[in-house]
This record gives sequence, structure tokens and C-alpha cells, in this order.
Amino acid sequence: MTDPRFNDLDGFRVEVDAERFRADVILDRAPLNVISMPQRDQLRKVFEALDEDSAVRVIVLRAVGEHFSSGGNIKGFMEASPEHVSKLAWNVAAPARCGKPVIAANRGYAFGVGFEISLACDFRIVSETCQYALPEQKLGQIPGSGGSARLQKIVGITRTKDIVMRSRRIGANQALDWGIATEMVPDDQLEAATDALVAELVGFSPLAQRTAKKLLNDTEDASLSIAIELEGHCYSRLRSSDDFAEGVDAFHSKRPPNFRGS
Repeated sequence: MTDPRFNDLDGFRVEVDAERFRADVILDRAPLNVISMPQRDQLRKVFEALDEDSAVRVIVLRAVGEHFSSGGNIKGFMEASPEHVSKLAWNVAAPARCGKPVIAANRGYAFGVGFEISLACDFRIVSETCQYALPEQKLGQIPGSGGSARLQKIVGITRTKDIVMRSRRIGANQALDWGIATEMVPDDQLEAATDALVAELVGFSPLAQRTAKKLLNDTEDASLSIAIELEGHCYSRLRSSDDFAEGVDAFHSKRPPNFRGS
């Protein structure tokens, strides 16, 4: 059911299932789910609100129809001010800043900003119909919402140049092979695979999940020694958490843990 807290959204809606600790951010501008300029700022605000919602432990970003998103509204770029355009990457990075796990469920076209916001998520489950692309070179532009930067961290400079400088489309098989996709499934199993991953992630400690995500994001560009040092600090803080005590007790009692996020 659509969450009444999020009304008048431009091209998408939000559903919260408190029983499953899950929120869905659903692109809903068929048939291609083009993402408008105002929509980007609204998406940021929604992710920030869901990050503060204790009833939500996992967020899914998905879309209606055959295509995740063909990209942004090209006309909107010409109408937006330079100041507005300069905020695009900050808005699209909202899933990465969110402390909770975020899953992108991609099928069909995931082009331009559709690809970029998926790259900002923690997990990308793709159907076999998925195609990723950063086609901005065809417009005399470059990706402007973090796409080339995030992609280079995942696949390296050679493959990123191949995708960005040639506006090349990458199919689901190649996305999986190159480490862009977390998992690939038949198209009719995308929802089931997403549901399964949500259920798996909800079973972990919310505190440990938030800590792991922030640690991994913060140490992506760090040296090995600094990353190990930060990991040790995070480990020591979790050592005194209620969730860690519950996890140890559940392990020795041979029962499922009941994590509360404290």
C-alpha cells in the first residue's frame, strides 16, 4: 500500500511494509520511467526520510513495467539552472548515504541516471533483460550524477572508458561478469529474488548492517592499513552492543537471534 506520508511525488511512489521491515521506492512513469529534474530532489528526500524510519530496515528501488528507467528528462537539463544541475550527484547519491541496505531491482533499460542511481545502491539484482548504459556522449555530455566515478571503482578505468566514451550498452550477463550486478535471474523471477534478499538482510542486526555499510563506503579509497584500523574500531564498538550479545546468546542457545538494532 502506498505510504500516505509521501504524497504528490513526481513519477514515483513509496510503499512501506512494516511487518517485513521493508520500504519500496517505485519508479512509476510508464513506459520508460523517465526521471525528471524535480523527481531527483524528491528521491533524495524520500531516502532521507526512510533512513530515519525505525519501521524500515531494508529499502528496495524498483520500477513498474518492462524498463527500470531510460534515464533523465533531457529537456529538463536545458531548463535547469547551473546551481540546480550542480546538485544532481548529491541527490542521486542518496541511496549510498542511507545507512540501511538498499537494493536496486533492474530490468530492461537502466540508462543514464537510471544506471547512476542503481550504482549508488548496495545490491543490484538484474533480470536477464537488463541493459545498463551511460549514453551521455551521444548528447555531447558526460555522466553528471556520479556514474563514471562509481563505475570506475567497480570495473576499472579500461572498462569504464569502454562504457562511457562509446556510450556502450552492457547486458545482464556482462554486468554480472564484470561485477556490476550482484545477481542475475530470469525476468519472471526478479521480484522473488528481491524478496529473498530482503528477507535475508532483515535477519541480520540493523546496527551491524549500518556499521558494515558505512565502513565499506568510508574505506573504499583508504589505504589497507587505515581500512584495517577503522575496521577494528567499528568491531570494538559493536562488541558492546545489545545485538552482539543477543547474537552470541542465540548462537550458543541454537536459536534464531532477535536483533533490535541497539
